[in-house]
Amino acid sequence: MAGRNLVNEPLWNSEDAPDPIDLGLIGWVLVVLRGLPLAVLVFGGLIVLLIIRLFEIPLFGVRRPITPFITQFVCRTAFRILGIGFQTSGALMQQRGAVVANHTSWLDIFALNARKRVYFVSKAEVANWPGIGWLARATGTVFIERDRKKAREQTQVFETRLKAGHKLLFFPEGTSTDGLRVLPFKTTLFAAFFADGLRDFMYVQPVSVVFHAPAGQPERFYGWWGDMEFGPHLLKTLGARRQGRVELIYHAPAKVSDFENRKALAAHCEEAVRHAHSLARLEK
Repeated sequence: MAGRNLVNEPLWNSEDAPDPIDLGLIGWVLVVLRGLPLAVLVFGGLIVLLIIRLFEIPLFGVRRPITPFITQFVCRTAFRILGIGFQTSGALMQQRGAVVANHTSWLDIFALNARKRVYFVSKAEVANWPGIGWLARATGTVFIERDRKKAREQTQVFETRLKAGHKLLFFPEGTSTDGLRVLPFKTTLFAAFFADGLRDFMYVQPVSVVFHAPAGQPERFYGWWGDMEFGPHLLKTLGARRQGRVELIYHAPAKVSDFENRKALAAHCEEAVRHAHSLARLEK
């Protein structure tokens, strides 16, 4: 599977080719030692989640009072298996609303789920991706289509999920990068927040996701962008002799009704994410 485009936006590409992958014997040993327990964790957790959903759906409907804790446990444990450091700062949003973050890698999904029980918003095609699509559907991902005829219907889905207490997570850059930058946020993704049924109660919390590379490795070590394939990047992550860390920085939630329009809200969130991302990368 190539491409990190979750919302039908063009892929970002670096001017420099991706760094070559050279695992060596020790690297391949680490792939096995980390990969097997990670697979058991992810697919075992998926089986448990699906079993519980058989009871959760008829009892609670759209609400998910149990299964998000399974997802959170799996994602937290995944970082322990991988050996990647995990740290966060800032308070989690208590109000109803959405979370927006910059996008570096498939690891973002694990990181953001490990700290906060969230539900991702993705393009409809992801539902049909092998493996990833199954996981996405099981964990409550909201799939959207870029069809104006369905805009009202999709806004109603957002409203139902948000009023049920779900925190929906968007990647407003529309694609992933090498982790060294934050791309301009796509303002169209913020339009739904201003719908009559959402604007008055909704908040948006910006989050900066910062990856720090292992010692001696390029700064963009964890970046996954452009036409990079998932398989080789997964092997590279599993086989790293030394691991780095990921840092999540949660910013103050912004009340949607305090902003004149989607462009103003998007600019505010983008500035918060970019500023903290730049500072964190300087501090390392």
